[in-house]
Amino acid sequence: MQNTVKKVKIKEIFTSIQGEGPYVGEKQIFVRFCKCNLACKFCDTDFSFENANEYDEIELFNLLLNKKADTISFTGGEPLVEVDFLLSFLEKYKDKLNKKIYLETNGTLPCELSKIIDFVDVVSMDIKLKSATDEKNRFDDNEKFLEIANKKEAFIKVVFDNNIADDEIISCIKLAKKNNNLIILQPKMPMSEKLNIEEIFDKFYKNYKNIRLIPQVHKFLNLL
Repeated sequence: MQNTVKKVKIKEIFTSIQGEGPYVGEKQIFVRFCKCNLACKFCDTDFSFENANEYDEIELFNLLLNKKADTISFTGGEPLVEVDFLLSFLEKYKDKLNKKIYLETNGTLPCELSKIIDFVDVVSMDIKLKSATDEKNRFDDNEKFLEIANKKEAFIKVVFDNNIADDEIISCIKLAKKNNNLIILQPKMPMSEKLNIEEIFDKFYKNYKNIRLIPQVHKFLNLL
């Protein structure tokens, strides 16, 4: 029986500068998947199927091989929704690409992460707080996810606004403390209100020191 060719819808593939987190300023290849399992109210990313292209594994490999950057960022949407495609693709082509694999994820799909963690180099795990997203808090899923992610380099990103609750701060710190994960605090943009950035930062910092405040730098540079 002939194997079915795996295909996936991808919104865009481009090379640019990483604008978030500890790798800010690094040149990366971005592969933006269309699907997501959440519907965050602050989401500023167009990952709809409109104008998306469909690729099979060979087509994606050939496209990425010729792009000039040493890191591939799989982002979305939520790339782990397409874990079966990603697993098949990375099993076949990661070594041939000879590029670092950087996964940007909402940290709610631990079972899916476990399938591909051996092929991932860096995990950027967003904690989607209810106060900022209108999605329910999923700290139990985040904890299970981080246990798997910590097999590799992993850091936590927290997008916040003035509505962030003290119990949310405590829960984020509790997750990070288990493995001393770096927390990136990222103010929600666009800043439609006066954010109490220093006050919120200090609430984290008084209980946890491995923390950095980094906005979306690419927005200031008019990139992406």
